[in-house]
Amino acid sequence: MIRKRERLEIIHDILVAIKDKKETKPTHVLYKSNLSHQMLTEYINDLIKKEFIEEKLSKDGKKTYSLKQRGFDYLKDYESIKSFMESYGLDE
Repeated sequence: MIRKRERLEIIHDILVAIKDKKETKPTHVLYKSNLSHQMLTEYINDLIKKEFIEEKLSKDGKKTYSLKQRGFDYLKDYESIKSFMESYGLDE
């Protein structure tokens, strides 16, 4: 049975996609996080508002995203929680 991703996992996937490249274009995040354009836009707006990421506009008006400290902290804590769950067999 295919499991639906939880919100925390989707946020993790978005942040990892942005972290992999220091400044990431929306299309790259879209493909790496496997979300629809509408869903990605909702998550991105929420992550910007909560200061996990920042959006920059280039001179030609193109958007890029980069992680803020809070985004790096989330990834670190997420990995700790994931490791904890795996060690107790709760990751199923």
